[in-house]
Amino acid sequence: MSTNAPASAMETIDITCQDGTRLKGHFLPAHAGRQVASHAPVLLCPATGVKQHFYLRFAAWLAEQGHDVMVFDYRGIGLSLQGRLQDSRATLAEWGQQDQVAALDWLVRRTGCDQVLLIGHSAGGQMMGLLPNHRHVSRVVGVATSTGWLSGMRLGFRLKAYFGLRMAVPIGASLKGYAPTAALGLGENLPAKVGIQWGQWCAAGGYATNAVKGRPQQDFHGEIRIPITVFHATDDDIANPTTVADLLRTFPAARKQVRHIAPREHGLRSIGHIDWFRSSHQSLWPLLAQALREPA
Repeated sequence: MSTNAPASAMETIDITCQDGTRLKGHFLPAHAGRQVASHAPVLLCPATGVKQHFYLRFAAWLAEQGHDVMVFDYRGIGLSLQGRLQDSRATLAEWGQQDQVAALDWLVRRTGCDQVLLIGHSAGGQMMGLLPNHRHVSRVVGVATSTGWLSGMRLGFRLKAYFGLRMAVPIGASLKGYAPTAALGLGENLPAKVGIQWGQWCAAGGYATNAVKGRPQQDFHGEIRIPITVFHATDDDIANPTTVADLLRTFPAARKQVRHIAPREHGLRSIGHIDWFRSSHQSLWPLLAQALREPA
């Protein structure tokens, strides 16, 4: 089965956020011939520092399974970067409070479905509590999703992450005007405020709850009651049992489950934090599709 979306089917789309920021995304309609009525649309939210193009093969595969799929770039990255990176004033909080909100609204309008499914890779699945329109999501499948809480990581990796996020990124941002995360092996370079806020949230724990402290009218974590399934690999230093638990505690009313995935059980040498969506790891994709379709 091909994992390439037909060129005529995949659309490049424009998404306008409430604050006027314009994002770029792709929409892949469910393939003709599938019984799509029982398969809800999927909003695919990327990880920090990962462009939407990384997910297109997986998105095309999901479309082959009968889902309409949408993926996008956050402000300040990939196709959604307007102008020079060093001039971007984007924040990590805006990725949730503006960008995911607008993407969700776009998918609801386009498909006519009042509720959709959300697959979030790492940060893409961490920010549900920032979305005032969260009622449009019927289920979340988080992939390598956790708070990235530095204190929850093994010592060696914690020191490395602390140096990168809490020292190198702020210093680099002050010198270059953007967060030089690519040089640190942390994905694409990021807007300065995104990179700095990323480090602050990881140091504090609780991730997106840090964006709404003292602002209960913007905090929806306690309202989330939908099923949340989090997958993480046994060889992932970032999303581990401690940091995943730190995330799930922020959704006290949600129905939660965690699935620990060992690479060798799926014929893989490694998975880590990123490789879930690579073509080389297609053996994992049916697990994610099955989780999307589990009974509520």
